[in-house]
Amino acid sequence: MERRRFIKNIGLAGAGMLAGSYLLSSCQEKSMGFPIKNWVWITPEANLPMDTWKERFEELKKLGMHGAIVQVYASHHAMYGSDFLPVTEPLLEKLIVLGKETGVEVHAWMWTMPNNNPYYIENHPEFYAVNGLGQPSHTHPAYVGYYRFMCPNQPGVRDFIVRNVQTLASMEGLDGIHFDYIRLPDVIIAEALQPVYNIVQDREYPEYDYCYCQVCRDMFREQSGIDPLKDLEDPSASEQWRDFRYHSVTRLVNQHLIPAARVNGKKVTAAVFPNWESVRQQWSQWDMDAYFPMLYHNFYNASLGWIGENLATQIAALKNPVPVYSGLFLPSLTPEELLEATEISLQAGASGTALFALNHLSDYHKTTILNNLSNK
Repeated sequence: MERRRFIKNIGLAGAGMLAGSYLLSSCQEKSMGFPIKNWVWITPEANLPMDTWKERFEELKKLGMHGAIVQVYASHHAMYGSDFLPVTEPLLEKLIVLGKETGVEVHAWMWTMPNNNPYYIENHPEFYAVNGLGQPSHTHPAYVGYYRFMCPNQPGVRDFIVRNVQTLASMEGLDGIHFDYIRLPDVIIAEALQPVYNIVQDREYPEYDYCYCQVCRDMFREQSGIDPLKDLEDPSASEQWRDFRYHSVTRLVNQHLIPAARVNGKKVTAAVFPNWESVRQQWSQWDMDAYFPMLYHNFYNASLGWIGENLATQIAALKNPVPVYSGLFLPSLTPEELLEATEISLQAGASGTALFALNHLSDYHKTTILNNLSNK
């Protein structure tokens, strides 16, 4: 779900991502054969002066950051030139130039499956995923109002997302496209978040389980001879039906979105879930150039050690070995814990760490990072 608001609901703050290469005392130059890199997720404010952006990029460079992952599409307005989406401002085009000037990679961070654009809600209700109670997400979104996820098997949805990817891929100088929300809604949300909504998810409940639209049901019936709503007493218990949803997302990613991005040589990366089963996101089978698992340990009532354990498991499961950057939730980490989490991540095989977020990178964190850099 939309992380800024979701996190705010539980009394936390945050919103971006950075991965540190020389943040550690061990100062590794490579991990799993890949160069260590730093990244930062940025949720930009509109219409900031370019001098402000230049100061930010220059500071990122001093802090050892290699790339900025800038949220330019969050399911409604675009922050780049688009001929089919409402445009807030052409910020991405400006930041691409600024990135070249400062030596910071710029990757376009786009939401993938949610669509909160009123035009599509009104004119294309068939786009939207349907839960196990037969409720479409645009009228009955799970958890929060902006959880209007589209169905990965709808041809119109595929065409809509590919068109957006093609727009970004056509931008000269853009280093990459970063996919977010490339999944279905959480059938089970992280443990620490459940009390926020006064729910207990001790199993998969139909109101949170997607997608049961007619297209999905027909496709599954053609493959298996089973209608998941009519023929399964408990669809959540069917491994075959669960795998169908995994493969639906994977097929969209590997056969359509990644090829659309790579037509112009863009790198493709994704923000992904550690509890991938709960969002039908089997990212170990994707063909991305890198992954950014969001290892927000406090969301799962876990210790820092859980970060390394999860990373090791996910890296070992990858179909193709590529860099994996450990997503760390900055508001839950003191500067000292940030260093410890980074050390744990690299020891587990990560190619860097990813902090969520730039606007919560405190002076204390910056000082700690700079001190570590000066000691190398």
